[in-house]
Amino acid sequence: MLDIKYIREHAELIKENLKNRGVVLDLDNLLTLDRDRRAHMAQIEELRAQRNQVSRLRPATDGQAKGKPSEEEIIKMRQVGDQIATLEKELATIEIDYIKLLKAVPNLTHPEVPIGGEEDFKVLATEGKPPKFNFEPKDHEALLLDLGLIDFERGTKVAGNKFFFSKGDLVRLNQALIQYGIDIVTKHDYELMETPDLAKDEILEGIGFNPRGPETQIYSIDNNDLSLIGTAEITIGGYHANEILDLSKGPKKYVALSHCFRTEAGAYGRTSKGMYRVHQFVKLEMFVFCKPEESEIMHQEILTIEREIANGLGFPYRVIDVASRDLGGPAYRKFDMEAWMVMKGDSASPTGGYGEITSASNCTDFQARRLNIRYRKENGETEFVHTLNGTAINYSSRWPIAIIENFQQKDGSIKIPKVLQKYMGIKEILNPKH
Repeated sequence: MLDIKYIREHAELIKENLKNRGVVLDLDNLLTLDRDRRAHMAQIEELRAQRNQVSRLRPATDGQAKGKPSEEEIIKMRQVGDQIATLEKELATIEIDYIKLLKAVPNLTHPEVPIGGEEDFKVLATEGKPPKFNFEPKDHEALLLDLGLIDFERGTKVAGNKFFFSKGDLVRLNQALIQYGIDIVTKHDYELMETPDLAKDEILEGIGFNPRGPETQIYSIDNNDLSLIGTAEITIGGYHANEILDLSKGPKKYVALSHCFRTEAGAYGRTSKGMYRVHQFVKLEMFVFCKPEESEIMHQEILTIEREIANGLGFPYRVIDVASRDLGGPAYRKFDMEAWMVMKGDSASPTGGYGEITSASNCTDFQARRLNIRYRKENGETEFVHTLNGTAINYSSRWPIAIIENFQQKDGSIKIPKVLQKYMGIKEILNPKH
């Protein structure tokens, strides 16, 4: 969240930022609650000081021993106590609305971020050209069904819609992708971790996810304060909660493997065919804790690593600067990588289109404030760290789609990128059923 003092001193800037991000929030009400909160806290503190002064034993006079408070003083103390109790009750009510509104204020926005909605992104780079097939290409769902490598029907029977069973060489491809991603990222000095698949709701809220309520994308556990995570950003972000970090030797960089679970509520109006938008997948996630002056450099490093992974695989992609209304609350700036996919074809582009495969976000100190993560400066003072996250690779979802659809052959087999062959022990997924 943002510092309330900063919001107070830059109210018009915050209002403009809310407008640019498409966030409807009564900032004037937040500022009124802030004033009332501070006034109540000051009154309570003053009354407590009065009570402490009155409640002390009276000093001895004329050689007599110290005495107890007089009846008048006792009555006054009771009145002060009643005032404090009333003010504390009012403060508790103010706090509820104040915290709710404060947490709803999104992060600031990088000055280079394009202003607008989902379609107003800026293309920063394009790598490779869409394939030109000399046959009618299929989407990944048709290809995998023909190869007998996926079973949506039984996945639905066992777990519901948008679950599936991976089989045979698709499982090997998934495992190869993860191992390839681990090898690439760890050579850049990211510490490898495997995280829990559950996190406390307070950690999800700190990262910026809504674990409960009708708008949530999270599966929550009944009668518990735990939820299934949608990304290892949640668990690694919470790894250093309420800690003071030593960043004197550089940023703390992690790459974490986890299962991910998302309800994808309200997502079915968009492209969701096959594996593109599913409820469960596995993801390798990069996460960085750094000093404020290092975060833009680290943002570029994460993007560079994502591009290195994709370049090794060889499918076409582009990098976009995500527009303001599509950033999400915690992100100051976000770069998405989008791979060319046959399944993304439409009337305007019948041979295919781009689909998101990674995001790289600079969240500045937005998450760190909510999770109370600081670092100690050379002068001994502490300051909130900056946090960044980015997708290294995922499977059971979009990275396999990019490979399967771009490298399909006329006979229905799929060429395997050379960098994955050593992990799989094969050069092609062969022998389609039809």
